[in-house]
Amino acid sequence: MEDKVLRKLFLGFIHIHILHHAKEHPLYGVWMLEELREHGYSIGSGTLYPILHSMESDGLLIREDKNVDGKIRKYYTTTEKGDLVLIEARKKAYELFKEIKD
Repeated sequence: MEDKVLRKLFLGFIHIHILHHAKEHPLYGVWMLEELREHGYSIGSGTLYPILHSMESDGLLIREDKNVDGKIRKYYTTTEKGDLVLIEARKKAYELFKEIKD
């Protein structure tokens, strides 16, 4: 039960993390999986790719397909809407962390 609750909570953090990196530079799935793992998130491709597709459908990310070594790699960057959502998420996260810090 506790793992399920934490997973729901962390999914929001993962969305913010994706927006942050997609604003900095185009990202692709395998790179994002590695980045999230470095920050302690145990997430698989079966979770990440639906998140990326959903964020694209919501107009937060835009995808560009590029041929890399004969394979199509999908790169994601933020849209204007994604940038605005990230600004709001940062404000809310900052306020929350100020309140709950030790």
